[in-house]
Amino acid sequence: MEVTMTLTLYSHPMSRGRMARWMLEEVGQPYEVVYLDYGTSMKAPGYLALNPMGKVPALVHDGHVVTECAAVIAYLADAFPQAGLMAPDRAAFYRWMFFGAGPFEAAVTNRALGVEVPPEKAGFVGYGGFDRVLDTLDATLSARDWLAGDGFSAADLYVGSQLGYGLVFGTLPARASFTAYWNRIKDRPARLRASALDDAALAKAKQNG
Repeated sequence: MEVTMTLTLYSHPMSRGRMARWMLEEVGQPYEVVYLDYGTSMKAPGYLALNPMGKVPALVHDGHVVTECAAVIAYLADAFPQAGLMAPDRAAFYRWMFFGAGPFEAAVTNRALGVEVPPEKAGFVGYGGFDRVLDTLDATLSARDWLAGDGFSAADLYVGSQLGYGLVFGTLPARASFTAYWNRIKDRPARLRASALDDAALAKAKQNG
């Protein structure tokens, strides 16, 4: 008897789940999306059994649960190598995936919330300072097109998504290397498909709500 592989993404159309859906579209395997609502179905016992944090995204692949957006994306790159999204340069791949999940996200989030780290306390946080994080990414993207090797990888999808959101919503400065990098990835067919699907789901939810 043939066993069917299953991929289920738990998400919300206005969440980090958009990045995970882009990754699923890049992977090209059949999947389904279950949309949850903040404060209701995300906190329901059934979902909390999958992700006690009560947030999205979460991925279930043949009964195995993966949470945290960076982990979902890295897992899919590893689980489906035929998609070519796991960079051969593993060191660079993991370096930039965790840079995105750690220093980059923390620095941008704190800046958006108005949290300023005093210079004398910079050693207490994992990113040191907002400008240091941006300068690090800027220097890298000024020197090469992609973060982990000679082509697009899941690391570019993850870090690039965050950078793109920052440029669109004004939480990041439009440095030349940032805008050039975002322009290299924003029109990938998989990203456009994923974005259209999530936008349609959001419009439907507003219409019904």
